[in-house]
Amino acid sequence: MHITRLSTHHFRNHRARDVTWSPHLNLITGPNGAGKTNLMDAVHYLCMSRSFVSSSDRYVVSEGESEFRIDGDFKGEIRSEFRVSCLYSRGEGKRIFVNDSPLDRISDLIGMVPVVVLSPEDRKLTAEGPSERRSFLDGLISQISSKYLHSLMKYRRIRKQRNRLLQEFEGSSQQLRSLLEPWDVQLVEEGSNIVARRYEVLSAFRQFLVDQFKALYEIDLQPDLTYQTFCEPGEDVAQIQQQYEKVLASSREKEFERGTTLVGPHRDEVVFYLGEMELRNYGSQGQHRLFSVALKLAQLFYYSNLLEDDPIMLLDDVFGNLDRQKTTILLDTLQKHPGQILITSASEAPFRELSATPGSELLWYRLEDGELIEK
Repeated sequence: MHITRLSTHHFRNHRARDVTWSPHLNLITGPNGAGKTNLMDAVHYLCMSRSFVSSSDRYVVSEGESEFRIDGDFKGEIRSEFRVSCLYSRGEGKRIFVNDSPLDRISDLIGMVPVVVLSPEDRKLTAEGPSERRSFLDGLISQISSKYLHSLMKYRRIRKQRNRLLQEFEGSSQQLRSLLEPWDVQLVEEGSNIVARRYEVLSAFRQFLVDQFKALYEIDLQPDLTYQTFCEPGEDVAQIQQQYEKVLASSREKEFERGTTLVGPHRDEVVFYLGEMELRNYGSQGQHRLFSVALKLAQLFYYSNLLEDDPIMLLDDVFGNLDRQKTTILLDTLQKHPGQILITSASEAPFRELSATPGSELLWYRLEDGELIEK
């Protein structure tokens, strides 16, 4: 899968921009603040319906404007050629179109154009709390499984309604138990599906992580991960449901006291290790950085192994923190991958010796003073 053309209107500092892309390697260099990341973010919108930089759509509208529009033309194996458009207007919200036809649900876009993003923010995946890793895991699976995405969305709705009942009900405990029962049935069903799928994907993903970390880091440390949830995880949904029901029942009184759902995949954790060392607590800055790079490369190759269409890879300002050896290894890995790669960098130095490999294409832009010029 690759994007052939991008058009933006009133999107951040790109009030009107048209960009054509190579199906393989694409570089955008230029000074900080020129808008390089914004172009990556526009592509991400067309793949995931949201920004990987901002928390809200309203923050990406150009100053003085009330709406933005992004259009992208794509080519792939499953869909030979198609167009995705994202329109946002303050007061009306966001709409997604495919070939000018509106999607009934914005979530239907997820997985249509698989994408992997590597940025300096990825250090949060290894250094911060469990929510960062749950978000990564949910994004990883949602792009390859619409069933998982729908289970995840349904689970969140169920938990929200269940929490409201726990917080607002003023009757007896027996009455509350009775009212919670239908929500509990749905919670267990969807939550168990989520746990089983997470376990299945992580079991396969582990080897991709090992391979990519070893390619980057030439020391005798074995990367690993463990999946921690409320039960003994596995792929047998029925067994997970049985355990879920028991743990949920045993936590009932605490839930009544705290007014919130205490058991479920919304509290899961993925723990990363280097050898016997838990990375989050004991890893050096360099180990955190390289582990996050390996995670995203593992996602790239996991998708490529699983899907008919290669994903698009976005690398936003990641080479400045890598030494020359790691830069060479990363670029060599990307050049050998057949999918589309989009790279931004403030410095041109890492790429001066970069050239297209046989059968591939390289397109290099310089963005400065509002002008996008092909080098």
